[in-house]
Amino acid sequence: MSHKITDRETEPDEYITMLASLGRTEERDHRLAVHEAGHAVCARLLGHALGGATVDPGPGYGGLVWRERYVPASPEVRGDASDVRECFSPLMPKAGEDHSAFADIYGNTYIRILELLSGRAAERMLIDGEPAWPADDLRQARELALLFCKSEQAIETFIAHCDVAARDLLMPYGDVVMVLSTVLRTKRTLNGREIDQIILEVETRKAMAIEHQRRAEWRKSELEAARFRAECEPFPAARLRTISHDQAS
Repeated sequence: MSHKITDRETEPDEYITMLASLGRTEERDHRLAVHEAGHAVCARLLGHALGGATVDPGPGYGGLVWRERYVPASPEVRGDASDVRECFSPLMPKAGEDHSAFADIYGNTYIRILELLSGRAAERMLIDGEPAWPADDLRQARELALLFCKSEQAIETFIAHCDVAARDLLMPYGDVVMVLSTVLRTKRTLNGREIDQIILEVETRKAMAIEHQRRAEWRKSELEAARFRAECEPFPAARLRTISHDQAS
């Protein structure tokens, strides 16, 4: 029996065609979407408003998450971690000086490094195998760590700590990262409002599921309590008098 080829079967797979035009495999696209979703969720967990996220490549990046007031880097606009270190290094306290006045710089640097390492943390959570270190994320994290780390050992130890801390931050929100990465692969680019809406919907469904489970457990407890009461009805009065008389004798 001959098989008639339909128009649907002859249509090219748009997703595969698009990936081919980017020189990217499905596995690589999936990993990149998870990576960028990790950056986005981490930023929102840390209270930073987002301008958007994309898994389509651009000048110098394969995917990108940007803040609400993001301005693309240019010769006139300095925004790389190396520029930040160059700017703040001369201002950092020397030995014997009061370090507490620089707590904001230390705190913001720590938070920024968590964001930089959160993409790799998301990959480790959701994809089998140990992910490679993302070259640019690691480079920028090391640049920032140099603000207060004085040796290679100190830098490596601090980066290792932040790597674990980023994973700990994302771990309770693995489902959010998974859903966001799936939508990113489909739509390719999301703005900040769309990202927030996706996170809200996932968290709302999760809260509703928890509430339904709580109500089901409460109803089960009520039924078990009613059954227990039914099985423990008081003795008849005549039986109680007989027991009392026997005890008195």
